[in-house]
Amino acid sequence: MKKLFSSLPFRLVLGIAIGIILGQFFNEGVMTVVVPIKNILGQIIMFCVPLIVIGFIAPSITKLGSNASKLLGVAVLIAYASSVLAALMSMGAGYVLIPNLSIASDATVKELPADVFGLSIPQIMPVMSALALSLLIGLAAVWTKAETTIRLLDEFQNIILEIVKKVVIPILPFYICATFICLSYDGTVTKQLPAFLQIIAIVMIGHYIWLAVLYLAAGIYSGLNPIEVIKYYGPAYLTAVGTMSSAATLSVALEGAGKSKVLRKDMVDFGIPLFANIHLCGSVLTEVFFCMAINLMLYGTLPSVGTMVLFCILLGIFAVGAPGVPGGTVMASLGIVISVLGFDNAGTAMVLAIFALQDSFGTACNVTGDGALTLILTGYAKKHNIEENSQKVVEL
Repeated sequence: MKKLFSSLPFRLVLGIAIGIILGQFFNEGVMTVVVPIKNILGQIIMFCVPLIVIGFIAPSITKLGSNASKLLGVAVLIAYASSVLAALMSMGAGYVLIPNLSIASDATVKELPADVFGLSIPQIMPVMSALALSLLIGLAAVWTKAETTIRLLDEFQNIILEIVKKVVIPILPFYICATFICLSYDGTVTKQLPAFLQIIAIVMIGHYIWLAVLYLAAGIYSGLNPIEVIKYYGPAYLTAVGTMSSAATLSVALEGAGKSKVLRKDMVDFGIPLFANIHLCGSVLTEVFFCMAINLMLYGTLPSVGTMVLFCILLGIFAVGAPGVPGGTVMASLGIVISVLGFDNAGTAMVLAIFALQDSFGTACNVTGDGALTLILTGYAKKHNIEENSQKVVEL
């Protein structure tokens, strides 16, 4: 029993439950304290994200040696394919289901108090800059056989592992609790959710269908049991629900994937941080379905098939380039929402509002799907006789 209470999944679920309950009773005075605490904890986590990206991806590339460039290309290709195919599946479901739905459009919420403390802890660099730096340093170190840099990167990885274990993981339940206090207080889980319950339920079912497709395909390709991967993703899924960020969930995802007996450890340390930033299948699936529903709500018709196919193809590109932060996909793709779908200010505002309602579940789908893509990488390395290298993983 003591082990259960101290486990990360239990603490995450407890944080969510306590947050929802407290948010119903806290007044504005209490929330002026909760909001700064939430923001500070969130900033600490997000500050560590670029460090985690550099600390895992760059050393992993150096250990892959001459195969690094090839594996990077494969990773980007399967991430893009997953996002586009998920978008096309969502488009097909939209044409079949949306005309038969009656969806309310009221999404008003209570305004949260301002952050009176206003402490800012900016990241040392944006997440995508950290990703680019990791890839370039790792590849260049391999090309030039820079032994000193390779050893330095390995030591840096050890330092980041300790930060993850002793800083990021312990404060995650408190951050999630504070987040759900805010969501409960402003009415997101009480007022907004019922208005779009049908569409959110359909989208979540779509998430699970796509995850099943991904893991089945990964299992067939790799010849390994995908259940041995997905069964360790419970804590990462719950963390993603609470943080609404693939990047903020990165440490927990690394821990879960590292426990799998079928995933190669070098593929975990290379693939999981990379996919956290370039693989957003759940968010893409969601945005496509929501945009189609909003188009019908506001403009009285569904977009044409040609328009939606173009939107899905372009959205996959934006998903690869979107940062793994809350709302990253929809924010990055607002340009094509306006230019391809022709949404006006009201339409884009509604996309942002409705997307925020389920962003946590879309992110959870993204994170869980990363395990399937890492299984594909493991299978690719096995089929192409890429030698396995010793890697370090987070163990709590």
